[in-house]
Amino acid sequence: MVTRITKGIKISVTARYQELYSRPESKHYFFSYRIRIENTSSHTVQLMRRHWVIFDSACPIQEVEGEGVVGQQPTLMPGEIYEYESACNLTSEIGSMHGNYLFQSVTDENYFKVAIPRFELIVPFRYN
Repeated sequence: MVTRITKGIKISVTARYQELYSRPESKHYFFSYRIRIENTSSHTVQLMRRHWVIFDSACPIQEVEGEGVVGQQPTLMPGEIYEYESACNLTSEIGSMHGNYLFQSVTDENYFKVAIPRFELIVPFRYN
C-alpha cells in the first residue's frame, strides 16, 4: 500500500495483478486497484474530477481525465472515508499509475488538487 496526504486528504492505494483475467500470450495484463480516500481535514469536501497518468512499459504514457470516480462525486465530511475499486489493462508486465483528484471545499467553494501517489503495476513473477 502507498499513501499520501495533500491538504488533509489522505489517499491510500493497493494494487493487485489479476491472473484469472489476464492473457499474457495476448499481451493482456489486468490489474485491479483499491483506493481509500480519508478526509483528515476540518472541512467538508467533494471529489469533482480525476486525472490519471498511466505508464505501460510497452506503450506511450496515457492520460485519462473525467468527472468523479466510478460514476460518483462523493462528499466527505471531516473524518469520513470513501473507498472504491477500479482496474487497468496493460500490454506489458510492468507499469505504474499516479495522478490527482480535483476537490472542492463545500464551505468556500474553492477548488484544490490532491495527489494520488504513484503505485506499481507489476506481474508477481517479474519480482524474481
